[in-house]
Amino acid sequence: MPESNMPATKNANQDCNVLSYKLTDTLTANCNVLGYKPSGISNGAVLELVVHNHPGVMSHITGLFSRRAFNLEAIFVAPLPGGDTSRVLLLVTETPNLVQVEKQLSKLHDVLSLRHRMDLDPEVFQRLALLVS
Repeated sequence: MPESNMPATKNANQDCNVLSYKLTDTLTANCNVLGYKPSGISNGAVLELVVHNHPGVMSHITGLFSRRAFNLEAIFVAPLPGGDTSRVLLLVTETPNLVQVEKQLSKLHDVLSLRHRMDLDPEVFQRLALLVS
């Protein structure tokens, strides 16, 4: 995205949140133009993690899910400004065990923050898949 379209803020997280919302709006608009109607994931939950950006981080995160036989439906990762950290969006099935998995994720050394993003529709992952295919 050209810098002229970026909001002038002092907070990198605020910039990234604006980009996140702009990305969601753009994906919705593009999918509407293409006539795409995602099938939906009825019980999906989106988790947002901010993590250190270095080799092995995704292995630690996915290993935690694997050891607990918890399926990751989709993963989206993008570096944050500066390159030292990345934002990870995970699409998981909403189950009673999810609370425990969130607690264990937040204890991982490389996970700096974790949020359950109820404001993001799980269908954003299907829209992303459509745009890159």
